[in-house]
Amino acid sequence: MQIPMIGSETLETFLLVFLRTSAIVATMPILGDRVVPARVKAGFALLLAGLLFPVVPTGAEPPEAGLVPLALRMASEAVIGVVIGFAAQVIFAGVQLAGELIGFQMGFAIVNVIDPVTSAQVSIISEFQYLVALLLFLIFNGHHSFLAAIAESFRLLNPLSLHASGSLIAAILDLSKGIFVVAAKLSAPLVAVMFFTQIGLGIVARTVPQINIFIVGFPLQIAIGLLFLGLCMPVFAFVLERMYGGLDGQIRMLLRLMIGATGS
Repeated sequence: MQIPMIGSETLETFLLVFLRTSAIVATMPILGDRVVPARVKAGFALLLAGLLFPVVPTGAEPPEAGLVPLALRMASEAVIGVVIGFAAQVIFAGVQLAGELIGFQMGFAIVNVIDPVTSAQVSIISEFQYLVALLLFLIFNGHHSFLAAIAESFRLLNPLSLHASGSLIAAILDLSKGIFVVAAKLSAPLVAVMFFTQIGLGIVARTVPQINIFIVGFPLQIAIGLLFLGLCMPVFAFVLERMYGGLDGQIRMLLRLMIGATGS
């Protein structure tokens, strides 16, 4: 029995595949969180790379030898993975921003908790909505779409095929605007309710000055905010379902721009 010889080009191709899958796993929701051990991420990325490597086409021309060209090729594969993961992180950043806006309106501006994912202080409402968004991501099979996007990336964009262009940078900046769009869509109902609640409290304070509006208004705002937070959960789930469903199209658009195509 002869052991097949593995050439340097084969090893380099596997390394590039592993780097792209590692970058995607490190930036994708849930698996990319800090609470997931690094060994689990590395093992899962290695498993994906082993499954995808046999079907990944290689270039017709051998790559240029040398340490600097190899480092550039490795960096390009990592950039591809980070860009793909960025498409999903925009949604979750928008969810956290929406929670910050809602928490501020409810009077929870100083009620912060330590986020185990980012190790930063965030609003308690922001953390709650983020955890619900992660749960909905699993319910709506967003992780399936992400795993399919990894395989799709190798079908549309072979290793050493990254084409950085102005259109790609413009698309990434356009996706960045989505953080504020997501935050506005998710927080608008509750922010409007809290705005009208504060107007009502202001009218009461002017018409009935005997009432201590600060003592009455603070728990009232919290109660109304929590009530409408529960009532708006179906809207929250509907908006996120639409956004998770559009991840496939956004990732394909980014992949086409990375190969230099102009179509959406």
